[in-house]
Amino acid sequence: MASNITNATSYNNLTPAQPLDKATLNKMVWRSLNLQGSFNYERMQAAGWLYGILPGLEKIHADNEEDLKISMAHNLEFFNTHPFLVTFVMGIVLSLEQQKADINTIRAVRVAAMGPLGGIGDAIFWFTLVPIAAGICSNMAINGSFAGPILFLIIFNAVQFAVRFWLMGWSYKLGTQAIELLTANAKEFTRAASMLGVFIVGALTSNYGGTTVALEIANGDAPINIQSILDGVLPKLIPLGLTLMLYFLMKKKGWTPIKCIVLLLVIGIVGAFIGLF
Repeated sequence: MASNITNATSYNNLTPAQPLDKATLNKMVWRSLNLQGSFNYERMQAAGWLYGILPGLEKIHADNEEDLKISMAHNLEFFNTHPFLVTFVMGIVLSLEQQKADINTIRAVRVAAMGPLGGIGDAIFWFTLVPIAAGICSNMAINGSFAGPILFLIIFNAVQFAVRFWLMGWSYKLGTQAIELLTANAKEFTRAASMLGVFIVGALTSNYGGTTVALEIANGDAPINIQSILDGVLPKLIPLGLTLMLYFLMKKKGWTPIKCIVLLLVIGIVGAFIGLF
């Protein structure tokens, strides 16, 4: 029996199911938060994926328990995508499940849909949203405002939940057409979002970089301030240098963000102790 379920290529009942209601779609959006709750190196996010999509599968295959088992089995196969964009894949797969499409087709579409989302999700969230929100809100926190971290959480979660809910309804409605719309301009979109993220990081470095040199050269009654000279050459030269150094270490030397943070701590502590900063 287990072998038949695993090797099945089509469902027993090929009659299309009724469209899923909005409440069920929304329930799966909330469940998508658990995508990485059982992450492992054999099937990655497969268990979380099945948990998230299960309410829809139960409604689609409510009249045939054997088909539900088959669907659960092939939806427990290897799966890995961006956790904030997973509802895009859910909507497409649910659309195919509702139409009782060929199982191998559903497998192929699931793999094709989950692939491009990694770069797109990173460009949207890690390279654009986080630098902008964190840069603004961290500056508020540095100035003593308790609203800084709270505002960051509000902005970040408002965007990610809006994306989750919208993608679920949109991709479920379009079905496989959603993949064509995504992949047609995926490379251009990812590049544009990445460039915007780099631009934002540069702007934040210029506006909020606060590292200065405390050294002065004795010159009678009017000591020469090294920081003033550096500002005359290029304002925020020290923050820019630190940013470029970290970029070099991560891009060219393979340093992890943790190593870079530790390095900055050491530089800060040593520099303050010897009077450099």
